[in-house]
Amino acid sequence: MQNLKVIFEDNHIIVVEKPVNIPSQGDKTGDVDMLTIIKEYLKEKYNKPGNVYLGLVHRLDRPVGGVMVFAKTSKAAGRLSEQVREKVFQKTYLVIVNGKMEQEKGVLEDYLLKNEKNNMSKVVKEGTKNSKFASLDYEVLKYNEDIDLSLLKIDLHTGRHHQIRVQLSSRNHSIYGDQKYGGRGHGKQIALWAYKLKILHPITKEEMVFKSIPEPIGSWKILEGMEL
Repeated sequence: MQNLKVIFEDNHIIVVEKPVNIPSQGDKTGDVDMLTIIKEYLKEKYNKPGNVYLGLVHRLDRPVGGVMVFAKTSKAAGRLSEQVREKVFQKTYLVIVNGKMEQEKGVLEDYLLKNEKNNMSKVVKEGTKNSKFASLDYEVLKYNEDIDLSLLKIDLHTGRHHQIRVQLSSRNHSIYGDQKYGGRGHGKQIALWAYKLKILHPITKEEMVFKSIPEPIGSWKILEGMEL
Protein backbone atom coordinates (compact mmCIF):
# COMPACT_ATOMS: atom_id res chain seq x y z
CA MET A 1 0.00 0.00 0.00
CA GLN A 2 1.38 3.38 -1.01
CA ASN A 3 1.82 5.99 1.68
CA LEU A 4 -0.91 8.50 0.96
CA LYS A 5 -0.32 12.15 1.79
CA VAL A 6 -3.76 13.60 2.57
CA ILE A 7 -3.92 17.41 2.49
CA PHE A 8 -7.62 17.74 3.34
CA GLU A 9 -10.58 15.45 3.78
CA ASP A 10 -14.25 15.79 4.74
CA ASN A 11 -17.42 13.85 3.88
CA HIS A 12 -17.50 15.22 0.33
CA ILE A 13 -13.95 15.56 -0.99
CA ILE A 14 -10.44 14.29 -0.39
CA VAL A 15 -7.40 16.34 -1.46
CA VAL A 16 -4.09 14.50 -1.75
CA GLU A 17 -0.56 14.91 -3.04
CA LYS A 18 -0.05 12.67 -6.06
CA PRO A 19 3.47 11.23 -6.10
CA VAL A 20 5.38 11.33 -9.40
CA ASN A 21 5.14 8.34 -11.76
CA ILE A 22 1.78 7.09 -10.48
CA PRO A 23 -1.13 7.28 -12.95
CA SER A 24 -4.21 9.30 -11.94
CA GLN A 25 -6.40 6.33 -12.95
CA GLY A 26 -5.85 2.78 -14.18
CA ASP A 27 -4.19 2.46 -17.58
CA LYS A 28 -2.91 -0.29 -19.84
CA THR A 29 0.28 -0.72 -17.78
CA GLY A 30 -1.78 -2.17 -14.93
CA ASP A 31 0.36 -0.21 -12.45
CA VAL A 32 -1.24 0.91 -9.20
CA ASP A 33 -3.04 4.25 -9.67
CA MET A 34 -4.34 7.08 -7.48
CA LEU A 35 -8.00 6.01 -7.63
CA THR A 36 -7.09 2.53 -6.36
CA ILE A 37 -4.74 3.88 -3.66
CA ILE A 38 -7.33 6.31 -2.29
CA LYS A 39 -10.16 3.75 -2.43
CA GLU A 40 -7.99 1.36 -0.39
CA TYR A 41 -7.24 4.13 2.11
CA LEU A 42 -10.97 4.95 2.50
CA LYS A 43 -11.91 1.29 2.84
CA GLU A 44 -9.36 0.80 5.58
CA LYS A 45 -10.00 4.07 7.40
CA TYR A 46 -13.79 3.71 7.50
CA ASN A 47 -13.86 -0.07 7.56
CA LYS A 48 -16.06 -0.19 4.47
CA PRO A 49 -16.76 -3.51 2.76
CA GLY A 50 -17.22 -3.70 -1.00
CA ASN A 51 -16.61 -0.94 -3.49
CA VAL A 52 -16.08 2.64 -2.30
CA TYR A 53 -17.30 5.54 -4.46
CA LEU A 54 -14.54 7.88 -5.61
CA GLY A 55 -14.96 10.38 -8.43
CA LEU A 56 -12.06 11.41 -10.66
CA VAL A 57 -12.57 15.10 -11.41
CA HIS A 58 -9.28 16.02 -13.11
CA ARG A 59 -6.03 14.29 -14.02
CA LEU A 60 -2.31 14.84 -13.81
CA ASP A 61 0.07 13.26 -16.32
CA ARG A 62 1.80 10.23 -14.88
CA PRO A 63 5.27 11.83 -14.42
CA VAL A 64 3.76 14.93 -12.76
CA GLY A 65 3.30 15.16 -8.99
CA GLY A 66 1.26 17.53 -6.87
CA VAL A 67 -2.16 18.41 -5.54
CA MET A 68 -5.32 16.62 -6.70
CA VAL A 69 -8.90 16.60 -5.48
CA PHE A 70 -11.21 13.56 -5.66
CA ALA A 71 -14.94 13.46 -4.94
CA LYS A 72 -16.32 11.15 -2.26
CA THR A 73 -19.92 11.41 -3.49
CA SER A 74 -21.47 11.56 -6.94
CA LYS A 75 -23.06 14.92 -6.07
CA ALA A 76 -19.64 16.40 -5.23
CA ALA A 77 -18.19 14.87 -8.41
CA GLY A 78 -20.90 16.47 -10.56
CA ARG A 79 -20.42 19.90 -9.00
CA LEU A 80 -16.62 19.81 -9.22
CA SER A 81 -16.78 18.66 -12.86
CA GLU A 82 -19.05 21.64 -13.53
CA GLN A 83 -16.44 23.94 -11.93
CA VAL A 84 -13.82 22.46 -14.27
CA ARG A 85 -16.05 23.18 -17.28
CA GLU A 86 -16.88 26.71 -16.11
CA LYS A 87 -13.23 27.51 -15.27
CA VAL A 88 -13.98 28.10 -11.59
CA PHE A 89 -11.56 25.27 -10.84
CA GLN A 90 -8.07 26.84 -10.95
CA LYS A 91 -4.79 24.95 -11.24
CA THR A 92 -1.37 26.52 -10.73
CA TYR A 93 1.86 24.72 -11.57
CA LEU A 94 5.53 25.15 -10.81
CA VAL A 95 7.85 24.34 -13.67
CA ILE A 96 11.58 24.54 -14.36
CA VAL A 97 12.41 25.39 -17.96
CA ASN A 98 15.46 25.74 -20.13
CA GLY A 99 16.92 29.22 -20.60
CA LYS A 100 15.80 32.69 -19.63
CA MET A 101 12.31 33.88 -20.53
CA GLU A 102 12.14 37.00 -22.68
CA GLN A 103 9.58 38.56 -20.33
CA GLU A 104 8.97 38.25 -16.59
CA LYS A 105 5.26 37.60 -17.16
CA GLY A 106 3.23 36.66 -20.17
CA VAL A 107 0.30 34.83 -21.72
CA LEU A 108 0.87 31.95 -24.15
CA GLU A 109 -1.92 31.19 -26.61
CA ASP A 110 -1.78 28.48 -29.26
CA TYR A 111 -3.80 25.90 -31.14
CA LEU A 112 -2.76 22.36 -30.26
CA LEU A 113 -3.31 19.12 -32.13
CA LYS A 114 -2.99 15.77 -30.41
CA ASN A 115 -1.47 12.81 -32.22
CA GLU A 116 -3.14 9.71 -30.74
CA LYS A 117 -0.51 7.37 -32.23
CA ASN A 118 2.50 8.75 -30.37
CA ASN A 119 0.49 10.40 -27.54
CA MET A 120 2.05 13.80 -28.23
CA SER A 121 0.64 17.20 -29.11
CA LYS A 122 2.02 20.01 -31.25
CA VAL A 123 1.33 23.67 -31.99
CA VAL A 124 -0.54 24.13 -35.28
CA LYS A 125 -2.15 26.96 -37.26
CA GLU A 126 -5.54 28.26 -36.17
CA GLY A 127 -8.26 26.47 -38.09
CA THR A 128 -6.34 23.18 -38.33
CA LYS A 129 -8.84 20.31 -38.19
CA ASN A 130 -9.34 18.89 -34.67
CA SER A 131 -7.02 21.48 -33.11
CA LYS A 132 -7.96 23.03 -29.77
CA PHE A 133 -7.27 26.48 -28.37
CA ALA A 134 -4.82 26.51 -25.45
CA SER A 135 -4.08 29.37 -23.08
CA LEU A 136 -1.92 29.82 -19.98
CA ASP A 137 -0.15 32.63 -18.21
CA TYR A 138 3.25 32.46 -16.59
CA GLU A 139 5.36 34.40 -14.14
CA VAL A 140 9.12 33.98 -13.68
CA LEU A 141 9.88 33.35 -10.00
CA LYS A 142 13.62 32.83 -10.35
CA TYR A 143 16.37 32.48 -12.97
CA ASN A 144 19.57 30.59 -12.18
CA GLU A 145 22.32 31.86 -14.47
CA ASP A 146 24.82 29.14 -13.53
CA ILE A 147 22.61 26.37 -14.86
CA ASP A 148 20.56 28.52 -17.30
CA LEU A 149 17.21 27.34 -15.91
CA SER A 150 14.13 29.36 -14.96
CA LEU A 151 11.48 28.59 -12.35
CA LEU A 152 8.00 29.60 -13.51
CA LYS A 153 4.57 29.70 -11.94
CA ILE A 154 1.87 28.79 -14.45
CA ASP A 155 -1.89 29.31 -14.35
CA LEU A 156 -3.78 27.14 -16.81
CA HIS A 157 -6.83 28.60 -18.52
CA THR A 158 -7.50 25.50 -20.63
CA GLY A 159 -6.68 21.88 -19.88
CA ARG A 160 -5.28 20.52 -23.14
CA HIS A 161 -3.24 17.37 -23.62
CA HIS A 162 0.38 18.01 -22.49
CA GLN A 163 -0.45 21.70 -22.79
CA ILE A 164 2.27 23.23 -20.60
CA ARG A 165 4.92 20.92 -22.03
CA VAL A 166 4.03 21.69 -25.66
CA GLN A 167 3.51 25.42 -25.34
CA LEU A 168 6.85 25.93 -23.58
CA SER A 169 8.88 23.59 -25.80
CA SER A 170 7.50 25.30 -28.93
CA ARG A 171 9.19 28.49 -27.66
CA ASN A 172 12.53 26.77 -26.95
CA HIS A 173 11.87 26.66 -23.21
CA SER A 174 11.40 22.91 -22.81
CA ILE A 175 10.73 21.65 -19.31
CA TYR A 176 13.79 20.25 -17.58
CA GLY A 177 13.68 16.45 -17.68
CA ASP A 178 10.93 16.31 -20.32
CA GLN A 179 12.15 13.56 -22.66
CA LYS A 180 9.09 13.71 -24.90
CA TYR A 181 9.42 17.37 -25.77
CA GLY A 182 13.16 17.84 -25.94
CA GLY A 183 13.97 18.95 -22.42
CA ARG A 184 17.47 18.98 -20.96
CA GLY A 185 18.31 16.63 -18.10
CA HIS A 186 17.97 13.33 -19.92
CA GLY A 187 16.80 10.56 -17.60
CA LYS A 188 15.78 13.06 -14.92
CA GLN A 189 12.27 13.43 -13.53
CA ILE A 190 10.21 16.07 -15.38
CA ALA A 191 10.28 19.33 -13.38
CA LEU A 192 6.55 20.03 -13.55
CA TRP A 193 4.49 20.10 -10.34
CA ALA A 194 0.81 20.84 -9.61
CA TYR A 195 1.42 23.30 -6.82
CA LYS A 196 -1.90 24.98 -6.08
CA LEU A 197 -5.58 24.19 -6.54
CA LYS A 198 -8.42 26.63 -5.98
CA ILE A 199 -11.99 25.33 -5.88
CA LEU A 200 -15.36 26.14 -4.39
CA HIS A 201 -16.39 23.46 -1.94
CA PRO A 202 -19.05 21.45 -3.82
CA ILE A 203 -21.50 21.62 -0.91
CA THR A 204 -20.70 24.70 1.23
CA LYS A 205 -19.55 26.82 -1.78
CA GLU A 206 -16.67 28.11 0.35
CA GLU A 207 -13.55 29.06 -1.64
CA MET A 208 -10.73 26.67 -0.77
CA VAL A 209 -7.04 26.78 -1.72
CA PHE A 210 -4.75 23.77 -1.37
CA LYS A 211 -0.99 23.73 -1.89
CA SER A 212 1.67 21.10 -2.33
CA ILE A 213 5.34 21.98 -2.72
CA PRO A 214 7.95 19.56 -4.06
CA GLU A 215 10.86 18.67 -1.81
CA PRO A 216 13.84 20.92 -2.62
CA ILE A 217 15.98 18.06 -3.92
CA GLY A 218 17.35 17.33 -7.39
CA SER A 219 16.07 19.87 -9.92
CA TRP A 220 13.82 21.38 -7.25
CA LYS A 221 16.82 22.64 -5.24
CA ILE A 222 16.05 25.88 -7.07
CA LEU A 223 13.21 26.31 -4.51
CA GLU A 224 15.57 26.53 -1.53
CA GLY A 225 14.98 29.60 0.58
CA MET A 226 11.89 30.65 -1.38
CA GLU A 227 8.52 31.57 0.10
CA LEU A 228 5.69 30.21 -2.02
